[in-house]
Amino acid sequence: MEVDSKIIVVPWDFTPVTEYALQHAIKISRMTRNDICLLHIVEKITTEGGIKAKQAAMTIKGNEVERNFGVRVKTHVQRGTIFKQIPEFVNDRGASLVVMGTHGMSGMQKVTGSWALKVIAKSKVPYIVVQAPPSDHERYHDIVFPVDFRSEEKEKLSMAIFMGKYFDSKIHIFKAVRKDDSLAKKTNLNLNYTVRMLIQNNIEYEIKEIPADNMGERTLEVAQEMKADLILIMTTKDITFADFVFGAKEQYIIANSSKIPVCCVNPASAFANLGQFMYG
Repeated sequence: MEVDSKIIVVPWDFTPVTEYALQHAIKISRMTRNDICLLHIVEKITTEGGIKAKQAAMTIKGNEVERNFGVRVKTHVQRGTIFKQIPEFVNDRGASLVVMGTHGMSGMQKVTGSWALKVIAKSKVPYIVVQAPPSDHERYHDIVFPVDFRSEEKEKLSMAIFMGKYFDSKIHIFKAVRKDDSLAKKTNLNLNYTVRMLIQNNIEYEIKEIPADNMGERTLEVAQEMKADLILIMTTKDITFADFVFGAKEQYIIANSSKIPVCCVNPASAFANLGQFMYG
């Protein structure tokens, strides 16, 4: 494994949405001092000359970003597909974070929510998926943090703590209200653990109760009303092909019409990487 743990990876294809992702990455890089790596995937049939031309264009872009924003930028061009090469690259390099652009759910672009999820589900690294440039180039003020009954919910806390420490973010906990006593008890245990960890790390928070039967829709509605800067979610454990085809709930949150950035954390992700932010 080629460990390159100080990088924030931005999948890059010279389109506006990847430019938006880069702007978010620059914002995070300035606070964490992690380098940015622009990763461009070309088709397998691309010639050596074609790869050299793309690498030259990538180098020009990287130099431009370094000159204009004062952050360090690496570039990499690789043959393959986004579904295989992006997860392999970030896993092998031990990257800290991926910031990726996507196109939302309108018209023929509706599949891109599932495409993004397909890339994310194969990775061990948290992803921030964006559809628009950052509204604030200094902070993520308000972060929505849904809490439900799954034991994996605790795993996304590291990301909330990271954002709270670096960006002085307020964490808005959305607690799922469930009628089933057993599930309600598990939800309360997760809530209590979340609150305890946020208090220990001196991170501001508030709690709002959301009906569990329309948790996703209501989360998006309230996040839009409060003009949240980020929604922090867990992806489905052991996600299947059917989820990609028929729609895991995450892809609708990822591609939300309000274009709120979404941070996706996979169950059993290796969160030692966040130490690279915290202590690097």
